[in-house]
Parts: sequence; structure tokens; C-alpha cells
Amino acid sequence: MLVFAQARLVLLSVPKTGSTALEAALERDADLVLRNPPHLKHMNLRGWQNRLAPLFDGKAAEFRTIAVIRDPVERLRSWYRYRHRDELAGRPASTRGISFQDFVAEVMKPGERAPSARIGTQTDFLTGKDGRVGADLMYRYEDMGDLTDFLARSLKREITLERLNRSPAVDTTLSAETEAVLRQHLADDCQLHQAARGQADR
Repeated sequence: MLVFAQARLVLLSVPKTGSTALEAALERDADLVLRNPPHLKHMNLRGWQNRLAPLFDGKAAEFRTIAVIRDPVERLRSWYRYRHRDELAGRPASTRGISFQDFVAEVMKPGERAPSARIGTQTDFLTGKDGRVGADLMYRYEDMGDLTDFLARSLKREITLERLNRSPAVDTTLSAETEAVLRQHLADDCQLHQAARGQADR
């Protein structure tokens, strides 16, 4: 999470949406940077509203929250690749030895899931304390250029993103039938991703 006091902006770090690259490009402009541990870096909307916003002396209402929303199936592909890294080999969260098809089936399983398939949704991340879903400004992952243009205007400097946090190339093939079931399972995230098209820089 990055907070820009003068610009009155809060950039929420939704996991697997390019947050590491954004942080690297923008941290020198931020007044507050939550980098580690991960649960602080990826503090959700409720965390901002309940824990940090009250610290801004009644001015929190002036801040606009920003989030990047990724196609939920592509986001799961990114999670699968990320958990396939050498550093996680042999650990419960590793996806080594698990096909992407089986990983997706585990993600959709009701009840307790394997550690490798415990993935939160973007909808839950962006559900506020009042139950409403969404940041003030939402940008689709594939429209990252629109976000950097907005931030460049807001922060009054050119912004260039580097590709960071790369994961290994692995097979993430999914049958059409399974993808259809997965999209239904993640219907709220699919709707959120679609809604982001109309919420950017409004």
C-alpha cells in the first residue's frame, strides 16, 4: 500500500496485479509505504478504512482509493506460476507436482483447501467496512498505462514501470469446460473486472 498525502490518493496493493512494479516506481513519491510483512503491504480496503484512515485527522474522506483489477482466471494463472518457484519447492504452498487443472479444482473446492490453493478474491479485498465493493478508482490490469498516466498527472512526473517479480513459465492450460465453471465460481470478480472499465479516472 502506498499513501500520497498531498495528492490525496491511496494505492491499494491487490495481490498479483502488478503491485510490486507499482511500488518500485512510486515509493519515492509516497508519504507512507507499507512494504513488509506481506499482510501490511497487501492491506485490504477495510484495513485502510479501519486502521490507517483514522490517523489522518479527519481528512481521510478527502482521499481516493485506487486499485488494479485483473481478470480472475489470469490472476489464478499468475498465482499458480508464482507458487511454482524454486524457493517454495517442498513447502505446503508450492504448486510443484500439481497440474493447473487440479490447482483450479482445489481452488473451487468448498471448505478447507490445500495451502497451495488458498487464494483470496479481489472482491473480498475491496469490500469496505460498509459492505460496498470497489475502490474509488479502479483500473484493469491490461490498462495499466491508463493508471500510470493518471498517476503521472497527479504526482506531476513521468512514471515508467519495470517488470518485476517474474514467475517461471509453466503450463497453465485449462479446458474450456473447466474455465467456464471457474468463471462462474469467480463471478463476482469477473463483474468487478468488467466494472473497472467504467471506473478508471472518473
